[in-house]
Amino acid sequence: MKYLKKLFTLLVIALFVCGFAACSSDDEEPEEPSLEVTPANLHGTWELAEWNGEPLAEGTYCYIVFNRKDLTFEMYQKFDSMYGRHITGSFAIKNDPYQGYIISGSYDNGKGDWYQSYLVTRLLASGSMIWTAKDDVTDISRYKRCDEVPAEILKECKDLTEE
Repeated sequence: MKYLKKLFTLLVIALFVCGFAACSSDDEEPEEPSLEVTPANLHGTWELAEWNGEPLAEGTYCYIVFNRKDLTFEMYQKFDSMYGRHITGSFAIKNDPYQGYIISGSYDNGKGDWYQSYLVTRLLASGSMIWTAKDDVTDISRYKRCDEVPAEILKECKDLTEE
């Protein structure tokens, strides 16, 4: 009888513990699913919001406008110069079965290819994506979708040949 009481007590404790272990928190929001990386899903204007986990330094910027129809881009950036620059070119996307979606590009006017190809991850319908340099996993850029390149940046980056 003494062993039966201990067995019954252990059984009640085990059921009580299992009841708590089976409960999950309903407070967790479901993770937003990533979109397929296609020209259609990239189409539009993107602003570089963070580089390597840090916001951009004051006075620097990078906007990329992707055109899905002819696979071209226009970039407005101010990183390595005291003046903003307008850069154009073409881009390509491939889906590597081992690494995922990779974007690469080349510049117009015979200026060559992009220095890096990038793994594109976390392309979200809410308007953000992550680019990680294929050959340097410490080079991480987070872009956010925006309506358009600001007018003052367009003016600053205007080609000198356009008058």
